[in-house]
Amino acid sequence: MKNTAPETVPFWLDPKKRAIFFQFITLCVVGLLAYYLISNTIHNLKRQNIATGLRFLDKESSFEIGESLISYSAASSYGLALIVGALNTLYVSSIGIVITVILGTFIGVARLSTNWLVSKLAAIFIEVFQDIPVLLQLFFWYAIFYETLPSPRQALHPLPGVFICNRGVAFAVPKADPAHGYMAIAFLAGCVIVYLIRRWAKKQRDKTGRLFPVFRVSLAILIGLPFITWLLAGAPTAMSTPKLVGFNFTGGKSFSPEFIALLLGLVLYTAAFVAEVVRAGIQSVSKGQTEAANSLGLRPGMVLNLVILPQALRVIIPPLTSQMLNLTKNSTLAVAIGYPDFVSVANTTINQTGQAIEGVALIMALYLIFSLLTSAIMNWYNKKAALVER
Repeated sequence: MKNTAPETVPFWLDPKKRAIFFQFITLCVVGLLAYYLISNTIHNLKRQNIATGLRFLDKESSFEIGESLISYSAASSYGLALIVGALNTLYVSSIGIVITVILGTFIGVARLSTNWLVSKLAAIFIEVFQDIPVLLQLFFWYAIFYETLPSPRQALHPLPGVFICNRGVAFAVPKADPAHGYMAIAFLAGCVIVYLIRRWAKKQRDKTGRLFPVFRVSLAILIGLPFITWLLAGAPTAMSTPKLVGFNFTGGKSFSPEFIALLLGLVLYTAAFVAEVVRAGIQSVSKGQTEAANSLGLRPGMVLNLVILPQALRVIIPPLTSQMLNLTKNSTLAVAIGYPDFVSVANTTINQTGQAIEGVALIMALYLIFSLLTSAIMNWYNKKAALVER
């Protein structure tokens, strides 16, 4: 009787064992390289008497920050200074993303307009702002403020309570009042109501085929609830108006030239790419879908909202996420025009403390967190907006 035991194969002839062996060798090499770099860095830092760790975050920063969303002074710690920089980055990035999506969508739809002038203007916008590097755009808008606009004493006054000069844009805002907090709560409650109405309207449409005026009702709720709350709270109308004191304006709300230049540069540059993403997404929907919707008597706006965009979103969302991430990462160029974002504050901290490794690691960690959060939110929305095949 023949022996049927499986024949032993040498590991170098077994693809699975060979793959495990090479992965193990690669892991060892990477580990040894990391050990060498870390140990060599620690040795050099000790030899130069440079402290390591994050203990410097508790020390007094001793430098001012031009713009801050929270209370900060030169007597504050480096940790608080970095928080101010992170909030400034988040502030300009979040505003920029919202404006970019709206502007890019509008231009992308205009690019496909049957009106020759509208289509060509959108095409010119896309070509111009895509082809000019974003850093040059930041320098351009920054120079517009400092080279062409007058000083605060000769500030432009296009609207009541609005002043434009080389120190930025100042405008009137309502004075702080408890009614504003109640209005914010009413607006959030309105958002919840609108969400429930949209779900109900969708179920009714799928069940009966009847369309509910969701947009008009939603708009009425989102505006009406805060307005009614404002009336019930006494209808406060007191305003904080900018006033020229010395060489600048005080009171009201103001945006610095650095902030406006950064926001304009990021928004216009990224919106040009978003417009192309939207255009490609819309064109990915076959013409038969549009023709079928038109044959049912749907208006152009309803065709766009109910037929084209829901199908185009599956093409639009992935590259749109990349453009949002690019806008956030491009905000690091703020250091070139003096806006105190996280990179700028971290660079000042590194120069004063010598904690270069820790400072760069914090910059990398912050932008990694921002990117992962943006990706997570957009991936969730992508799954929610994905078409469900039957």
